[in-house]
Amino acid sequence: MTVHLLLGLLLSLGAHRSLACPHLCSCQGSQVDCSSRSITSDSLPSSFPAETEELRLHDNLLSTLPNGILDDLTSLSSVSLHGNPWICDCGILYLRAWLRRQSASMGSHLGVICSSPPSLRGRSVVYLTEEEVLESCHYWYCNLALASLGSLIVFVVVQAALLIALIAFLRRFERISKEAKRATEESFAAGDGHRENDYERLKDSSI
Repeated sequence: MTVHLLLGLLLSLGAHRSLACPHLCSCQGSQVDCSSRSITSDSLPSSFPAETEELRLHDNLLSTLPNGILDDLTSLSSVSLHGNPWICDCGILYLRAWLRRQSASMGSHLGVICSSPPSLRGRSVVYLTEEEVLESCHYWYCNLALASLGSLIVFVVVQAALLIALIAFLRRFERISKEAKRATEESFAAGDGHRENDYERLKDSSI
């Protein structure tokens, strides 16, 4: 009996969670409105109610969509994505593939325009060729490689400076050690000379 109660509670919680309206959005029935909320790709809700039929994401700051975020919304009949600064590099591949799977009559692709890179600015995401997207990926990888190379050069320069400073310190320490050793030897030599003179004076006085 207790097991059935717990199972029923978990199912009810799961159903309530699926019906919950995402943060930063407003919901009315099966319509989820997240438009004009300055939502970025980082602040975008991680999921939407499974029964969503109309999803509004237009006029935000979205540059990409997380992989799979729309795949479970099997009841969708309308999605608005226009008015966002889409970045058409490797991260646009999911959105491009999803738009291509939708019916043209749904109109989801309308206004989904590349904001960057410069070579693709103004292009419709759904009509991008695979070669164009891969070229933008290569461009992104080149920038990453250059940034990594710059960081490596800075690291090597810092290490070289530290090594030079260490060598200079060791040489100075060696010079100071030699000077201290020579001063000690001279001190001992002067002490031996004083003792010999004292011995000679004692010897003369005894005679």
